[in-house]
Amino acid sequence: MKLKQLKLQNFRCYKDEVDIDLDDLVVLVGKNDSGKSSLFDALEIFFDERAAPDREDRCVHSGDTSIMIACVFSDLPPQIVIDAQHTTDLASEFLLNGEGCLEIAKTYDCKLAKPKLSTIHARALHPTAEHYSDLLTLTNAQLKQRANFLGVDLGSVNQAVNTDIRRAIWSHSNELKELEVDIEIKGEVDKIWTQLKRFLPVYALFKADRPSTDQDAEAQDPMKAAVKEAIQAQQETLNAIGEKVKAEVQEIANKTVEKIKEMSPELASQLTPRVSNKNWDSLFSVSLSGDEDIPINKRGSGTRRLVLLNFFRAKAERDALGSDTGVVYAIEEPETSQHPLNQIMLVKALEELVESSECQVFVSTHTPVLARRFNQLDLRLISRNGTQPTIRHGRDEETIKDIVESLGVLPDHNVKVFFGVEGRNDINFLRIISKILHDAKGDIPDLGLEEDAGRIVFIPLGGSSMDLWTSKLQGFNRPEFYLMDRDNPPPQKPKHHEFAESIEARSDCTAWITERKELENYIHPDVIKSSYSNYSGTGSGFEDVPELFAQVVHESSESDESWDDIKGNPDKLRKRISGAKRRLNSEFASKMTADLLSKVDTKGEVVTWLKDIYAALN
Repeated sequence: MKLKQLKLQNFRCYKDEVDIDLDDLVVLVGKNDSGKSSLFDALEIFFDERAAPDREDRCVHSGDTSIMIACVFSDLPPQIVIDAQHTTDLASEFLLNGEGCLEIAKTYDCKLAKPKLSTIHARALHPTAEHYSDLLTLTNAQLKQRANFLGVDLGSVNQAVNTDIRRAIWSHSNELKELEVDIEIKGEVDKIWTQLKRFLPVYALFKADRPSTDQDAEAQDPMKAAVKEAIQAQQETLNAIGEKVKAEVQEIANKTVEKIKEMSPELASQLTPRVSNKNWDSLFSVSLSGDEDIPINKRGSGTRRLVLLNFFRAKAERDALGSDTGVVYAIEEPETSQHPLNQIMLVKALEELVESSECQVFVSTHTPVLARRFNQLDLRLISRNGTQPTIRHGRDEETIKDIVESLGVLPDHNVKVFFGVEGRNDINFLRIISKILHDAKGDIPDLGLEEDAGRIVFIPLGGSSMDLWTSKLQGFNRPEFYLMDRDNPPPQKPKHHEFAESIEARSDCTAWITERKELENYIHPDVIKSSYSNYSGTGSGFEDVPELFAQVVHESSESDESWDDIKGNPDKLRKRISGAKRRLNSEFASKMTADLLSKVDTKGEVVTWLKDIYAALN
């Protein structure tokens, strides 16, 4: 299940209900005390069944004494098992909202000194017609009575299965009158929710101000998340073990009470055997020690943060081999105590993490150095207008303008060149290829070193956002270069020809369009064939290299799915191609040589681009 949206009401500064759309990667941008941390804390309360808000978390500007936290999920399990191994699905039970997603709202009562969860609701398009709106609350006997009352024929229905009886009753009506309502999670709905909780993603929150104790340190929490993930992957097996142990202990406890009854009936009547067990993840702990067995949490804050950074890098290298349930990582101000070079590494690690279809990453920051390195579609601006924060999506031009005004763009103005490209994979390719050519030719800039030194700034344009970003760079009086994929083979015009023409009309601006389809077409096919001998690419200028590579990687795996099955699922295909582009522009670009590049790039385009940038830098 994937977290699609968070909704809050009466939680801290969020008095009125506010919605925030969530994607695989979300970067919350805003000034201090704008409301970023509250969103992360609300998610932690929602996902941790043992957690509850503090009494002070209720919005002070509201007379309401309850807090509402709701999460909306997509990518739902196609079937769940209830009613003695019989399957059902959420659509058949009318438990999906108007967008076909699962929306769960938790309400907490803050009148008490120690607030607690009061109700859980599913917000869903549900039948409201009389006699059809309450079926999820009825027992098996009550469902049969309702069917008899409505004249529903249950002759072909398995009457031991509540799901089948409900479907038969709902199918009997031609006017169910579906409206979006709150369905309290109890009775049959609670059974469904209990099964669904097994599919919820693991939520791991890393806060900037976490206390550095031996058992709760920045270096410790990532390992705890790994323990939770491992436990979740073995949940079915562990549940079976737990049930078996509970059954055996319960039997002994029951017999003990029976024996007590023989000697003291009065005492026995006061005893009720109950068996409970702790969460499995509480049985495991992990510690990390450095040189001379010094715990990591006793080292400097920058070192502790590096442990966190490299935990994410290790996760990225697992390349989609994570938990089946998915993981949501929320990282508060990851730039804290980190050198700018480590911040660049962290951004790359986070972007690699989200290549996994089972992972989402949410980041908060109030520094322009970090915010400007993400694609604008990942950004969400949180700003305070009086007492109520507003949350705006980075796709809107006005939002980008306000982000620039709120944070500034370049507080440390050592920049010589702006280089706009279509995405982060292009940045990886250019950094790697420029180093290879720099080492071979000398008069080519190493763009990686130049970026690390702050002399060049890559701008990931993200296709449709090109005009927005370029308008923000005017006024810095620095040369701007823009590189765009051709995409369309001749005689068609390049995809971004109009944008390129508009750029060329400005002074200090240069626009290039690749002669070949995209930058992956500048990787020699022999480099790929050295690892995948059955790769079918020929080096043609307009073959789809990422898709051909994704196909050969899939066919070399032990997956039971065919490539046609993958192509028939747009989301899976997108993820596979995205992962292919990442590997091509990092792992395989690194295997290129200046000689191999010249055999593919017969017109010397790449060298020309880099020499022009070299001249601008010097």
